[in-house]
Amino acid sequence: MDTLDFKKQYRELYAARPAPVLLTVPELPYLMIDGKGDPDGAEYAAAVSALYSVAYGIRGLLKSAGTVIYSVPPLSGQWDGGPTADRSDWTWTMMLQQPAQAVDVVDEAFAGVRGKKPELPIDEVRWELFDEGECGQILHVGPYATEPPTRDRLMEFLAAQGRTIRGRHHEIYLSAPGRVAPEKLKTLIRYPVRVG
Repeated sequence: MDTLDFKKQYRELYAARPAPVLLTVPELPYLMIDGKGDPDGAEYAAAVSALYSVAYGIRGLLKSAGTVIYSVPPLSGQWDGGPTADRSDWTWTMMLQQPAQAVDVVDEAFAGVRGKKPELPIDEVRWELFDEGECGQILHVGPYATEPPTRDRLMEFLAAQGRTIRGRHHEIYLSAPGRVAPEKLKTLIRYPVRVG
């Protein structure tokens, strides 16, 4: 059985560099779910639980079939809204990257999880190929509320490279809240960019 390590196979995408970089993100399969509201709220918690339930369902089916074994990669999210906005107005898309082989079992995983966890919004989770293309990326260490100066450094770098933002604020959570002290949280901040 094949073993997949997302952080090794896609090393550049998950590299925790404190200096800003440009990188090209290929088209990759994801599970995604959209929502609106405070990330400390019940809707967000249910959405993330649904996302992980389907992801672990896929992982279990692929392992049972002897196809591939892997750890579910870090949660990531695209966000609209900022530190000064009312958190109840934030819109988000939470995401979990998937192995290419998952396409063969995704429908079965959805059916299995839907039956086991009817209280979760499983039907709002979708499978999508996501192509970010060229992006700017930087590592932020610390609480999410202290991201603005890190984001500012990324924006200054992008301007110096002749790039402008063309997509949503994207965060990749390399460490989990509750398991790591807030001052040690590691979050990749990524923006799709264009020349000009």
